[in-house]
Amino acid sequence: MSVETKISDREIIAALQGGLPIVAAPYAEVAGKLGMSEADLVARIAAMKDSGAIRRIAAAPNHYKLGMVANGMTVWDVEDAQVAELGAQIGALPFVTHCYERPRARDQGWPYNLFAMVHGDTPDEVEAKRAEIAAILGDACHGHDILYSKRILKKTGLRLRKRG
Repeated sequence: MSVETKISDREIIAALQGGLPIVAAPYAEVAGKLGMSEADLVARIAAMKDSGAIRRIAAAPNHYKLGMVANGMTVWDVEDAQVAELGAQIGALPFVTHCYERPRARDQGWPYNLFAMVHGDTPDEVEAKRAEIAAILGDACHGHDILYSKRILKKTGLRLRKRG
């Protein structure tokens, strides 16, 4: 049995959870620290993604430091039969950083089921982008709002706790 087969998925996730190193070959560096080849590390990450054990590896930029200081989570009350199709269109817009469907909470006064994060340099820019989304949603949208962020609340992904 090779050393590489002894590395668990949990160990790989733990090695990646703090972020990739800012070097020319980040996966090679992580693989070296784990005692495996870069190709095997990349294959194991792909297998975990394919199995659903992990969803993605992504950059988490600080949009405030990038100059995007007007940031709004747009929320939409979209026809359930059309939310998946329309959500895919909204998520593909170049100014939407993430877009997802969530269950409504009508009993709590929350009718929205589609969320799309929009960033801009000014509130007017964000409002113009929101209007563009509204035009795409058209008659399938029955209401919307925008929640402007004041600060970054979370910029981390999965964090594993050490076992016992």
